[in-house]
Amino acid sequence: MGALMNPEHSWPIPPPGGWTADDLDTLPNLPPHTELIDGSLIFVSPQTLFHTRAVTFFERQLDALAPTALEVLREFTIDIDRRNRPEPDVIVCREDVLTDLAQTRFPAEAVLLAIEVVSPESVDRDRETKPLKYARAGIPHYWRVENKDGRAVVYVFEREPASGGYVATGIFHDRLKVSVPFPVDLDLTSITAKRQRAE
Repeated sequence: MGALMNPEHSWPIPPPGGWTADDLDTLPNLPPHTELIDGSLIFVSPQTLFHTRAVTFFERQLDALAPTALEVLREFTIDIDRRNRPEPDVIVCREDVLTDLAQTRFPAEAVLLAIEVVSPESVDRDRETKPLKYARAGIPHYWRVENKDGRAVVYVFEREPASGGYVATGIFHDRLKVSVPFPVDLDLTSITAKRQRAE
């Protein structure tokens, strides 16, 4: 379906019922990292230095630690359902779903861990909306990373099978050490600026 555009402002006008996951691949001129939440397009605001450093940190560190059957990717969309195609900041997924270098998304059931680094404009989505959707989609692990007074704090959640929702399994300052979805032991202080680390 062709996108309708508002001639005055040149933004997409949603069809009745909202956009679908497939529309993200066909709508023209969308900004990078556009997400679909409940049929609505979500545009990303300019990111902070903390956000960029944290995403890079988790991507690199987890990639070095992940078993060979798993892949670690940053800012890649996942299919939850027809009206939801979010883009976690970092995901750990099964390598067997990497079937084509031209693919633009993975099924949520292939994702073992979704990580969101909270930005000022994404607080409600990352604390409330996305965890609910990730848990309903069956993603076993969710980490939320927040900047607290210039230091990274990681809130770790695991999906409880009876309720289907996430339960908190830990809040980590300075050091993150967990055994699932694979053993991880990370120095969170290295996310901060080099000058701050030296002081």
